[in-house]
Amino acid sequence: MNWKASISILAIIFSLTSCVTNKELTYFGEKETDEALIEQSIRMNEKPYRVQVGDLLSISIKSTDKRLVAMFQPVAAENAAGIQSEQSLYYNGFTVSKHGNIEIPILGKMNVLAYTLDEIEESVKKKLLDEYFNKAEDLFIVVKLAGLRFTVTGEVVNTGIYTLFQDRVNIIEALASAGDITTVGNRKDVLIIRQYPQGQKIHHIDLTSVDAFDSPYYYIQPNDMIYVKPLKQKSLGTGTTLVQSITTVVTVLSLVTSVLVLSRNL
Repeated sequence: MNWKASISILAIIFSLTSCVTNKELTYFGEKETDEALIEQSIRMNEKPYRVQVGDLLSISIKSTDKRLVAMFQPVAAENAAGIQSEQSLYYNGFTVSKHGNIEIPILGKMNVLAYTLDEIEESVKKKLLDEYFNKAEDLFIVVKLAGLRFTVTGEVVNTGIYTLFQDRVNIIEALASAGDITTVGNRKDVLIIRQYPQGQKIHHIDLTSVDAFDSPYYYIQPNDMIYVKPLKQKSLGTGTTLVQSITTVVTVLSLVTSVLVLSRNL
């Protein structure tokens, strides 16, 4: 083996052992962007969520007539702060059926598919006023998603199924729940697998670019699955930091040197 071949081998080694760059680890890029444009993009993406099949709704009915309210609402276990547990919400919430309906005691079935939460509130309130209650001021309705449930898997610190009790959750908050992306996770191409009436669809978002704020997938939806692919550095088993890369190079150099010495002695 001559010196030219050795140089070629070393060049290949250096290309394979390149560490993960700061650019690959930085969210939303390093270029200057008008903050006003970013805020505008986020506001444009904040469209009201429309209910889908499989969603779990929490419907709270309050009135001065406690006895009448009890007819329409199941008794739910609450903690000392008056907050229902996730398990309690699962058993006492209202699941949207495959036909897009929920069934409220006494009121019966109501179609809520593709409705916003505000629209469902108005529908429930109107039906109660038309058939049971007398005064609008005596009736208060609150409809919320019973937790926003999603799955995070791939190159994150803690994979798993998470539930956040918020009206809106962006992808950064979702990833933070899983401990964030690891140093060998691909932030440039994060996959979001979303549920639709026709089935599942895969979407892509680049979290290293400020264009992520413009993405319709910046805000996640119930039952989304977020998958973070590994960078090539992991699949090759090479260093992810400069120190690790140098260690790998030194190890391989020692191997090449040994091979050269042995080949000359043969």
